[in-house]
Amino acid sequence: MEHHINDLLSFLDEGPTPFNASAAITRRLDKAGFTRIREQDAWQLKPGGRYYLVRGETAVMAFIIGSEPLAQSGFQIAASHIDSPSLKIKGASQKNVANTSKVGVEVYGGPIVHTWLDRELGLAGKVMVQDGQELKTHLVNVAEPVAIIPNAAIHMNRDLNKGFQYNPQMHLTAILATGSDEEKPVKAIVAKELNIDVEQIVDCELYFYDLAKATRLGLDKSMISSGRLDNLAMTHAILTSLISAKQPQSTCVAAFFDHEEIGSTTLQGADSSFLDIILKRISAQMKATPEDHFRALSQSFMISADMAHALHPSYMEKYDPDYSPLINKGPTIKINSNHRYASTASSNQRFIRLCNEAKVEYQKFMVRSDMPCGSTVGPRVSALLGIPTIDIGNPMWAMHSVREVCGTKDHIDLIKVLNKYYR
Repeated sequence: MEHHINDLLSFLDEGPTPFNASAAITRRLDKAGFTRIREQDAWQLKPGGRYYLVRGETAVMAFIIGSEPLAQSGFQIAASHIDSPSLKIKGASQKNVANTSKVGVEVYGGPIVHTWLDRELGLAGKVMVQDGQELKTHLVNVAEPVAIIPNAAIHMNRDLNKGFQYNPQMHLTAILATGSDEEKPVKAIVAKELNIDVEQIVDCELYFYDLAKATRLGLDKSMISSGRLDNLAMTHAILTSLISAKQPQSTCVAAFFDHEEIGSTTLQGADSSFLDIILKRISAQMKATPEDHFRALSQSFMISADMAHALHPSYMEKYDPDYSPLINKGPTIKINSNHRYASTASSNQRFIRLCNEAKVEYQKFMVRSDMPCGSTVGPRVSALLGIPTIDIGNPMWAMHSVREVCGTKDHIDLIKVLNKYYR
């Protein structure tokens, strides 16, 4: 299973934005023999067939048609999201000020802002290019230190270590160059990377990202340090297990949504029609009646996988002492009475049985009773489709930092559990 960790590290480095992460997913699906289909085409699905499709250039749905009738076996679904908190470039805000070329950013999601400062930043994302009469979309990843967002010196801001609040408009502008007269430096960087003229670039969706590579960490190499562990680590675990599934009885589905960090209510988010439509079309292709489809949903189950909070030894007062998972002590079941997580006693037991079959430890997480709780794609999809769901995730430190930390053993263990689930 060691090769899974090496592939996870590569996967994390390949996905600095949802556009790039989606491409990393589809490359692995292509290599594993999955057939790409499109929503606008007529489908010809076959039992045992392995398929995937992409919506909105980011969200990916992959599935394997099971051998048993849907009304009897239902759908085995696992879901995650591929977006992470980040800084999106505001292209029109490029200016030359005080002998510097700088550009503004918009904060995407809820990052730990100060962790993004004083770091060498690359840029990546999607570029729309005019190529003759055609408008083409290109992915770009400028994996070079092209920008930095510098802090003010402590001498200029004595409150910096007292919980200073950064103003995104004022303090998060990125410095691209000094002494430059270039009016559109970001487009110039992208044009050079794509070997095209600047004038060919029609529009961009670009993000800065930390250039530090994903790496194993610690004296025993038992931890992983990387950006975007939330939630590319869970995406990788689901993807790896789906690819390894051989001739499943139930129809196995992996849903990789976008935009969870900003609420999921988008074309390719968990609050969209994406999964609902795909399941209905699978049923229709398998000659299931509408009645059979609803019966299939009642027989279905979903594992919503999103990273969990690990007990931090320096902030133990922030955790409920009875529900504080530890790194490398197993996947974590996430529970909340207000249903910010979709887990119930019944869905928990199904996951626990899988852990026991895989001989993997499991843990439970509940937030302190005097603190608010985050959420996941689980409650949204469960409510939309009426499918019993459990929310799980591997424990981690520094969630939403530019560098997060999780355990290598936990990742391997979750793949073992998901292998049981899909098989």
